[in-house]
Amino acid sequence: MAKIKVGFGFDVHQLRQNHPFIMGGVKLEHTSGAYGHSDADVLLHAICDALLGAANLRDIGYHFKNTDDRWKGISSLVLLQHVMEMLKEKGWAIGNIDAMICLEAPKVNPHVPAMKANIAQAAGISEEDISIKATTNEQMGFIGREEGVVAYAVCLIERI
Repeated sequence: MAKIKVGFGFDVHQLRQNHPFIMGGVKLEHTSGAYGHSDADVLLHAICDALLGAANLRDIGYHFKNTDDRWKGISSLVLLQHVMEMLKEKGWAIGNIDAMICLEAPKVNPHVPAMKANIAQAAGISEEDISIKATTNEQMGFIGREEGVVAYAVCLIERI
């Protein structure tokens, strides 16, 4: 029987006016964007954490410290590529990824195909193995006030 593991990832970033909004490697048009050390792509950060956790490789902050200038402003697609190298070194491959984004605006659904294509290319997997969903927070809390954005991800990895 093949060995499989499941991982869970979570990320949150504050939104700032007139800041780029990158999600799944796609620039979203909006009046504010996620702010952080890298490109603040919460979707990719949650996916990276899910993959790292499943492989028992700690978390994204351990490998890509926000005090390291090598990662300042970097595309999180590059971070995902590094995570994939770590997984391969340990003998793991992705079975599937399921992610959820929670924000009030902008609408994410029109961008899901491009996000899936970006993630599939960076991870070296099929778009069929990636699910991305989005929801609002029904105008409640910091998400509802458009002060921040959250993403969750789960993944299945299997021995190569």
